[in-house]
Amino acid sequence: MGITIGLAQINPCLGDVEKNWELYRTYIAEAKARDVQLLLFPELGLTGYFLKDMVPEVALRLDAPLIQALREESRSLSLLVGLVEESPDHFFYNAAIYFEQGEIRHVHRKVYLPTYGMFDEQRYFARGRKVRAFDTRFGRCGILICEDLWHPALAYILAEEGIDLLLAPSNSPGRGVQLPEPKLAITDTWELINRFYAKMFSLYLCYIHRVGYEEGVNFWGGSHVVNPEGEILAQADYFQPELLTVELDPYEVRRSRIYSGMRRDEDLDLTLRELQRIYRQRYFAP
Repeated sequence: MGITIGLAQINPCLGDVEKNWELYRTYIAEAKARDVQLLLFPELGLTGYFLKDMVPEVALRLDAPLIQALREESRSLSLLVGLVEESPDHFFYNAAIYFEQGEIRHVHRKVYLPTYGMFDEQRYFARGRKVRAFDTRFGRCGILICEDLWHPALAYILAEEGIDLLLAPSNSPGRGVQLPEPKLAITDTWELINRFYAKMFSLYLCYIHRVGYEEGVNFWGGSHVVNPEGEILAQADYFQPELLTVELDPYEVRRSRIYSGMRRDEDLDLTLRELQRIYRQRYFAP
């Protein structure tokens, strides 16, 4: 039986959680009307990206009324939501929360906070310190947020934890004009990365991005789903808001793994020994 997934490629309003919540409700209603079973929103979709000193103002604790409202919505439609999470000790995280059947099933806090070029996340956010797989009614899933996917060890860890579906919310500013096509060079990079992970680990990958402008910076859209053979199964338009829906066939994961022995033959003992050796040499060698 297939799984109908929706990718909400939205144009959020910077710093306006209430307005963005109304936008979320619109997409949720449309997704339900289209029989979507799992609806994905982009990184920081509830707040906008270039928040800077607004981070504490828009942050939500897990017991906030809006979080409860999202839990209620998830009774009939599973949700992935990107927001600023405030921990009980008042640290702020770039987080993605998975809601299902009225419960919070998983919270992923972004591990790698970029500080190069136009990025300055580590100035405003605390780093996540773990990456975990989790079970859903659609199978075993993992979440990585944007920059996390530029560090292959995280995807490798989730693959070794047995995920079948990798959810990848993102806010990727447009960079590199690519003529004559109406797209940017960064789009090819992301599509290559995502296709590699899906093919290498025999899984589905859902890359959910946004559109619009903040601080003069463009977000280019192009949300897409990659199948376990590394093929882009469906893709949203560039630069335009859209609710992209696609049906995933869980059997495709099984079929891909029958013909690929990578996951089966991976030698974790070897990997761990060699990483420990490198760690000792790097940090403890005289």
